[in-house]
Amino acid sequence: MAGKLDGRVALVTGGAQGIGAATVRRLSEDGANVIALDLDAAGAKKAVEGLPTEGLGVAADITSRAEVKHAVDEAVGRFGKIDIVVNNAGVTRDGLFYKMGDDDWDLVLATHLTGSFYVTQAASESMVKNKFGRIIFLSSRSALGNRGQANYSAAKAGLQGLARTLAIEFGPYGITANCVAPGFVETAMTKAITEKTGGSWDDLVAAASERAAVKRIGQPEDIAAVIAFLASPESGFVTGQTIYATGSPAV
Repeated sequence: MAGKLDGRVALVTGGAQGIGAATVRRLSEDGANVIALDLDAAGAKKAVEGLPTEGLGVAADITSRAEVKHAVDEAVGRFGKIDIVVNNAGVTRDGLFYKMGDDDWDLVLATHLTGSFYVTQAASESMVKNKFGRIIFLSSRSALGNRGQANYSAAKAGLQGLARTLAIEFGPYGITANCVAPGFVETAMTKAITEKTGGSWDDLVAAASERAAVKRIGQPEDIAAVIAFLASPESGFVTGQTIYATGSPAV
């Protein structure tokens, strides 16, 4: 049975774990050949093992334009093009604003915003040439503001503005640009934040589940499913949008 992404090539940053790895699997299940790009070389290679389509694991630091170019060149050399880019890679360096240092601010902005700029700019060359593309950014509920995350919130809000601008600039070339903004999702990163603050993971899950309309927290596969829609041919009339995947009508 043919997949809706047969013949397409998708690049997913931060593809070694969590939402990124789930997205790599889902897009492959939908028929796309996939590139998992991550700082973790071994994790990137593991993410593409046993997939139903062809996969490539590539190590790169997305805050380095040179490393991004090398990775994208390798992907295009292998598959001939890139049709879909999912800008998922991210980091957190939480802290109250008055105590936040330059390094914590710079790293978060560089990873989420500058990294997405480098990756998308490099990948979009192939999309413009082929008059088709799907650009997807991982924003966050935190884009609306969240205590202790001034850097992360600013970066995630910035991605929404970037998506809207690229939707305008790339629309004539058959390329869409959108954001997915997850709420509370069970990943290694969210668990690490909980451990760092000394909180109880089980208590946090219980409280978040009670607040959610669906009475559970999100899983990486939930977000990958939204990304898969935005990557599909059927999403061609949806662009410049942010879809909040929070398990509730209220973000």
